[in-house]
Amino acid sequence: MNYAHLPQTSAQQALPAWRSRLLFLLLLAGMAGLMVRAIYLQGINNDFLQQKGDARYGRVIEVPAHRGMITDRNGEPLAISTPAETVWASPPDVEASPKQVAQLARIIGMTESDLKERLFNTSKEFVYLKRQLPPEQAQQVVRLGIPGISLKREYRRYYPAGEVTSHLLGFTDVDDNGREGIELAQQAKLGGKVGSQQVIKDRRGHIVEDVASLRAPKEGGDVALSIDSKIQSIAFREIQLAVEKHQAKAGSIVVLDAKTGEVLALANWPTFNPNNRVRPALSFLRNRAVTDLFEPGSTMKPFTAAAVLEAGKFKSTTMVNTENGKYSIGGRTIHDTHPEHMLSVAQVIQKSSNVGAAKMALSLSPQDFWSSLSENGFGAATGSEFPGEATGRLRDFKTWRPIEQATMSYGNGISVNLLQLARAYTAFANNGELKPVTLLKQETPAFGTKIYSDETAGAVRAMLEMVVGPGGTAPLAQVAGYRVAGKTGTAHKLQNGRYVDKYVASFVGMAPASDPRLIVAVMVDDPGSKEHFGGQVAAPAFSSVMGAALRSLDVPYDAPLDNVIVAPDAAIIEEDV
Repeated sequence: MNYAHLPQTSAQQALPAWRSRLLFLLLLAGMAGLMVRAIYLQGINNDFLQQKGDARYGRVIEVPAHRGMITDRNGEPLAISTPAETVWASPPDVEASPKQVAQLARIIGMTESDLKERLFNTSKEFVYLKRQLPPEQAQQVVRLGIPGISLKREYRRYYPAGEVTSHLLGFTDVDDNGREGIELAQQAKLGGKVGSQQVIKDRRGHIVEDVASLRAPKEGGDVALSIDSKIQSIAFREIQLAVEKHQAKAGSIVVLDAKTGEVLALANWPTFNPNNRVRPALSFLRNRAVTDLFEPGSTMKPFTAAAVLEAGKFKSTTMVNTENGKYSIGGRTIHDTHPEHMLSVAQVIQKSSNVGAAKMALSLSPQDFWSSLSENGFGAATGSEFPGEATGRLRDFKTWRPIEQATMSYGNGISVNLLQLARAYTAFANNGELKPVTLLKQETPAFGTKIYSDETAGAVRAMLEMVVGPGGTAPLAQVAGYRVAGKTGTAHKLQNGRYVDKYVASFVGMAPASDPRLIVAVMVDDPGSKEHFGGQVAAPAFSSVMGAALRSLDVPYDAPLDNVIVAPDAAIIEEDV
């Protein structure tokens, strides 16, 4: 049928032909624009889409650095880092059923409510669920297959010797950073630096492609300590036995190489297990041998004798009027437990006379006596660089009263730490040369400071041998096969500014006395048994440690093996306190 002759409607009459053409051109231009935009974004400038893709699937993760190992002087490991797995989550990506949430909570040791709070009620992109899981638990997490839950490789510190070296080594935190002891002191060397890596992860949080290494991790360096593990174990055992036997509050022991100043052992009791992340009370954590101060008592008397010998005021044979055991200064009276009328300087040390020591100290000017003590390192850091080391207290001589100068001669009114006291005795062991101490293994012996003449050091060492022999205060410090030189100390404790009937028992000695190789210092705090003198409490521990350590090092004998002449139940001369 031919419709051409029919009349057109008004709408048909009003629609011009160019309009459809314009619409076609506009659609064509729009399509061209989209194509240009697509080419621009995907070919020329694709950063925007790449960023969006990276935001969904790309991650920059840390690559942990392996912490360096701590060894003893013979290469035995004391602290090592072992691999551990940490569970983390990307909350926006987590898809877990109630059953899976319950299973995951049980595996990682969290309550379901706490776990749900971390997974579903947070706007964070990253949350830790459990740090440093054992491998078997980590595998249980993997088997759950929960999207958005992943594992991260970390390292956990392990201490093979546990309690034996805990105060010396300290410990690390959950991020494997040093927090106490050598771990803290050597953090810069041990810690290394973490690296970073760019990866692509799927919706389950699994790494599907390593894109690039942004920064390689720098592994931590190893640290070799001066400690000898065998001697450390011996020292730890004996200080524990001494504290427990005498029902004491605490105790410390230090073993030095007399020739080099290296610390071969340093132990305290009570102690803690550094492998346990639950930290005990501060009283268990303190390295008492370095951080705690005490009045040294009669272990200071050899330094008084050395000061007057070096000044030419006395000789070993010079007689001192000990006033039958009572000597008054400025309204205060100094007492001796065993009154004597006259004693030689050597006998003052042997029998530990307070009156004799006070008279010798008062023969010097306050400045000269202070200078002699200061040169021995009292009142200053030992140089061990152990965190929290206490420097001790040696007051300015300008403030001294005569009674204070007198009491300092036998260890009252001055405070030290045990490492500091042990170091001071190196001057007697090395013909007057005071050695620096170190906790790090030394390839070559360090040079010390000459503070006494050979004659003075030798004379004092001979006096210290008398202390350990018959008639001295420390026959229980004898060691079979070796000549021993040392000094006992028993000091009242200060509480609220007053001396009370509580004591610190100590002994510091060296052997073989003919050519000292080791120095051992023992301190027992507040023995609660009937025995509280240094010769009863500290000297036996010294003997056990010194004998075992010398034999361990194959040090030649310098005395007959039957040289110990005091029976175990022999009477001990009580020193003056």
